[in-house]
Amino acid sequence: MSKDKPMSDKYATGMETRRRVLGEAYVDRAEQRRSTFDDPFQNLIVESAWGHVWSRPQWTPRERSMVTIALLAALGHDEEVAMHVRACANTGATPEDIREALLHVAIYAGVPAANRAIKIAKRTFDEMEAEAGGETDNA
Repeated sequence: MSKDKPMSDKYATGMETRRRVLGEAYVDRAEQRRSTFDDPFQNLIVESAWGHVWSRPQWTPRERSMVTIALLAALGHDEEVAMHVRACANTGATPEDIREALLHVAIYAGVPAANRAIKIAKRTFDEMEAEAGGETDNA
């Protein structure tokens, strides 16, 4: 958060949720890249996406992961798909959950969108497995 502005309750809640979902290392790297140019945008994301939506108790983090991945895949937001596939390690969404979400994308948003997202998910699972020192079967 910008140094000249006090932290709001939603910002604090959002940052806690963001760290829990995306992981400390990811958020630390993102915070290090923060600049005066994108500071207002970063504050908006932390407060709105993480503080208002992801922090709501009505859905579990697993459910939010599946819906988020489906929406991002349908809209073609490839980098965000990969980021949220990685986040599933923290939210409890399994590769099978992601596969089911992407099958819904195929039917409701189109086969090309799902095909692209499946490739991204497989690549991301492979990267995660390599980082962990093992092999994967990509669900």
